[in-house]
Amino acid sequence: MLPIDPSDIDPEDYGEEQAVLAMDHEEAVEHVREAFSEAGFGFPAEFSPSDLLNEKVDADRDPYYVLGACNPEVADKALDASDNRIGALFPCNVVVWQEEPGKQRVYHVSIMRIARLLGMAPDDETWDEIVAETGEYVEEAFSNLQESGEHGE
Repeated sequence: MLPIDPSDIDPEDYGEEQAVLAMDHEEAVEHVREAFSEAGFGFPAEFSPSDLLNEKVDADRDPYYVLGACNPEVADKALDASDNRIGALFPCNVVVWQEEPGKQRVYHVSIMRIARLLGMAPDDETWDEIVAETGEYVEEAFSNLQESGEHGE
């Protein structure tokens, strides 16, 4: 049994963001990569769980891709402010999955907000600044998605 009821937590508290892109999967992955790059993120890790699972366990999964995003300056501050614990959640993942051909879901949650909720990071002014800064980057990235034909939900 969980020590908390997840339904009591507002998605805003953990920084849930999502969008739907009307394009094919590979195009959507590239579009997300560009939108987040323009907002100040790099991608030290990327992989396709669907490719891996389809190959290893014959899962027959639709396209699903993870872009591991990072802003080095913020990551450095976050490591210091969390006594290095936030690193267990690095990088900040942005996921793109195919809901149906020509329709891709983009999904992200804030590891900075989640770390604070779990007590991995302090609930103080320094961490508030980190949450605000990363939130601005993510907001800009999702805005960049919208500028190129995204329709949100």
